[in-house]
Amino acid sequence: MPTGANNKKKSTYIWVSAIILIFGIFAVYEITKRVKSGTIVENDRMSVGPQQQGVGFVVNQGQKRKVPDFSFLNQDSTMVTNEDYLGKVYVVEFFFTTCPTICPIMTKNLVELQDTFRDEEDFGVASFTINPRYDTPSVLKRYADKYGITDKDWHLMTGDQEEIYGLAQEGFYIFAQEDEAAPGGFEHSGMFALIDKNGYIRSREDEHGNPLIYYRGTITEKQGVNADGEAQQITILKEDIKKLLAE
Repeated sequence: MPTGANNKKKSTYIWVSAIILIFGIFAVYEITKRVKSGTIVENDRMSVGPQQQGVGFVVNQGQKRKVPDFSFLNQDSTMVTNEDYLGKVYVVEFFFTTCPTICPIMTKNLVELQDTFRDEEDFGVASFTINPRYDTPSVLKRYADKYGITDKDWHLMTGDQEEIYGLAQEGFYIFAQEDEAAPGGFEHSGMFALIDKNGYIRSREDEHGNPLIYYRGTITEKQGVNADGEAQQITILKEDIKKLLAE
């Protein structure tokens, strides 16, 4: 073979090797960056399609995040604790009954979930009011009747305000606060958390490889996206509930 051809072939090998090395370094960097960020999802990388993608654990500083202990009265004036949900897949929300904006949408989305999983004994919902001074058990009972909340494992809970806010902000990292300037006097994020049968917070990753951690509860499936272009996530929440029920 002519010397020029040999040199050209060697040059090609060198460039291919350099490209592989660069991409390898970049991949390692990205993985390291995500691990150091403190919050990642441990997931099954064998399947990447939306229907096949696993529902990972939400991890913070190397620890799987679990639902903190709680104990509150529900709409039937019955004491409910986190242990009452063990063995069930459930969705957590923070709301208040006089909310004039996002709460009705959130509740209707949860009723949609209730109806979808009506025949599942191991499905439930935990709704915590962020206005417990007004939202007494009797008020919560009327709210449940108004929206058709019938699942025996859907508890609308009230109790000490500081405990509820601590559960929201420190237990779930879900934003909630009193704000006189906000509609209804309270402001909150409108996100849903998904909990597995053992009390761990679960999540899948979005299309960019970032953990969702929470599911957007303020947009209905029919809406698709809101005025800001944010997409609903109720469809994938349904998919992920089904996966956890099957575990």
